[in-house]
Amino acid sequence: MKKITSILVITLLTFTVFGQNLFVSAESAGDVQKQIEDLEKEKSNLEKERQEIEDSKKDTESKMQENKKEQNSVETEINSIDSELEDTQKQIETKQTEIDNTNDEINSLTEKVEELKERMKELEEEIKLLKERIEKRDELLKNRLLSIQQNGGDIKYLEVIFGASSFGDFISRSTAVNTIMDQDKEIMEEQERDKQTLEENKKEVVASKEEVEEKKLTVEEKKKSLEGQHDELLALKDKLNDQVAEKETLMAELVDEHEELEEIKLSAEEEQQLISDEAAAKEQAIKLAQEKQANLKKKEEEEQKASNQDNNSTASSGGGSSVPSGDFIRPTTGPVTSGFNPDRMHPIFNEVRPHTGTDFGASNAGDRNIMASADGVVYQAGVLSGYGNTVMITHHVNGQTFTTLYAHLNSMSVSTGQTVSQGDKIGVMGNTGNSTGVHLHFEIHPGGYKNPVNPFNYIN
Repeated sequence: MKKITSILVITLLTFTVFGQNLFVSAESAGDVQKQIEDLEKEKSNLEKERQEIEDSKKDTESKMQENKKEQNSVETEINSIDSELEDTQKQIETKQTEIDNTNDEINSLTEKVEELKERMKELEEEIKLLKERIEKRDELLKNRLLSIQQNGGDIKYLEVIFGASSFGDFISRSTAVNTIMDQDKEIMEEQERDKQTLEENKKEVVASKEEVEEKKLTVEEKKKSLEGQHDELLALKDKLNDQVAEKETLMAELVDEHEELEEIKLSAEEEQQLISDEAAAKEQAIKLAQEKQANLKKKEEEEQKASNQDNNSTASSGGGSSVPSGDFIRPTTGPVTSGFNPDRMHPIFNEVRPHTGTDFGASNAGDRNIMASADGVVYQAGVLSGYGNTVMITHHVNGQTFTTLYAHLNSMSVSTGQTVSQGDKIGVMGNTGNSTGVHLHFEIHPGGYKNPVNPFNYIN
């Protein structure tokens, strides 16, 4: 809105050239003729100004189209990056699932390793018991062999058998010898089996432990690789997010720029309307001046004829003014609420912005009636950006052109091109546009809308 207001000020400044001699008084038909010529010239200048604004408007529309194209391009890029982000996020989730599964596998293998360690402890206990049994058997076999060696080996077994006193005793002794020999054989076989079992168990546990540990190392390497890929995907995701943020920032800037261009376009259209209204007012002023010129000529002719009849050598010319000139009056009976101040802090935008006029409030219903500050012609009666409902009147007071502005009106009682007299009601105080409450913002510009001054320098 700040930009719109600035554009509006520039727009209104363009009427500086055109804000003169719209409503004037003349003393002779010759003066009126000069005023007509000046008005025609200003009307021609208005057409040139209108064409310049039209060209500017077309240039703004072209920029708006380019802005839209760039917005579409950026939006396409954002959609592409979003798609890539979505794919990357899916890959991240897939990698995370693989990492989770790998962690489960590592945990399972770790449990197996622990189980094998426990099994190895158990085998160590079994091995210890087997070793004790083997040692006992070794001791038993050693003693038995030593006994056999001391007694002459197997011959003693024959002596035992043949030393029988009877056949029954022979059978008993033979059976006992066979039992002893079978026991020795069984001890030897058990000894061999225990030794073999011991070796096999040791080999089995060691092989299993090596296999599991090797598999665990492989899985851990796989996990490390997956984590590396996961980190790369996260880095890519961060990069894509940065790109999206950058593109979104650019898009926001383009949207703001488009809005500004739209405001410029609307201001140009508003300016064109003001120029059209101004041209219409000048056309009306030309017609009024032409009528006045004809009346003055007729009056001069009648006065000259009367003078000739009375043998009066002095020629007279009377210049009645259809709009008497005079000082400005207050546009409302309400009190002043904010004076003219070039360094005022704006109550809405919280920044220093010149207050180019005087604000009036209302103590009662009558204060809300807004009056024309001087005689003149209305050349703006409509909505202006920032000012809301606004009436602008051109005056010719004491030989000088002025423009007065009445802003934030609730309603307007006049229309563009209408002639008004000092004190005529032109509207009702309101709160339209950039306003913080019901009030009238009133400005006076000597020489047209270009040089705002303190209104109380001119108000009677």
